[in-house]
Amino acid sequence: MTLVTLSDVLTPAYAQGYAVAGLVTLGWEDMRAYVAAAEAENAPVILQAGPSCRDHTPLPVLGKMFRHLAENASVPVVAHLDHGYTFEDCKIALDSGFTSLMFDGSRKPLQQNIDETAAIAEMAHAAGISCEGEIGFVGYSGGEGSNGTDPAEAAQFAIESGVDAMAISVGNVHLQQNKEGGLDEDRIRQIDASTDIPLVIHGGSGVPVEQRIRLARETSICKFNIGTELRMAFGEALREAVNRDPSRFDRVTILKETHDPVEAAARVVIRAFGAPHQR
Repeated sequence: MTLVTLSDVLTPAYAQGYAVAGLVTLGWEDMRAYVAAAEAENAPVILQAGPSCRDHTPLPVLGKMFRHLAENASVPVVAHLDHGYTFEDCKIALDSGFTSLMFDGSRKPLQQNIDETAAIAEMAHAAGISCEGEIGFVGYSGGEGSNGTDPAEAAQFAIESGVDAMAISVGNVHLQQNKEGGLDEDRIRQIDASTDIPLVIHGGSGVPVEQRIRLARETSICKFNIGTELRMAFGEALREAVNRDPSRFDRVTILKETHDPVEAAARVVIRAFGAPHQR
């Protein structure tokens, strides 16, 4: 069994200067491919269930899927709730077997965010699992704008919330399909200097690969969330499979053909973060 907590994989990453991929899942096909990629790269991986995934599949079902994959994997696998917006979201995930809870109070006033996140962290730690929080709102491509993380507020949040990892807003944007943006490295280094906690980048698909590699090695950024670029790989593979034979209707046969392309794309993502061999 290699089901582990977020702290289990981020503590060594923080100490040794590498990052772990938080891969955003939407269903069985991609999560299975992500674990296969992690095994092929001999690296840990974080399977993440975000809001759109939870809209499609209930948390108790996702928990069983994640745990089944983890318990049969040869590398460490984290079952992570991504963007839990309420205490109830997080409690259901905990009860469903998740090993890491991410509470997102980043739209709320600082003290409210700290207080609500601290309650989630306390619940998580009492159950022997991990908690991630977010300070500074990360916006969406073509949607809500970001509200960058203030380094002084980040220092306060890191201490008072009790989280094991802290997501920050430093020029990153969710759902970005290109890698033209890049992150605000000066702000990252200010946050890094004022905290002693693993940092997390949401919207990692929009970050140039060279910058991902360098920041994983040189800063406290220990987790990059990657979703959009892998969903694009899945979509391309699915279109090719459907178009290859338009008369086919068996979705199992069609979906099987997405596995190898998604695994290959995930391997590239995981490899860049520099995790040492796990076995």
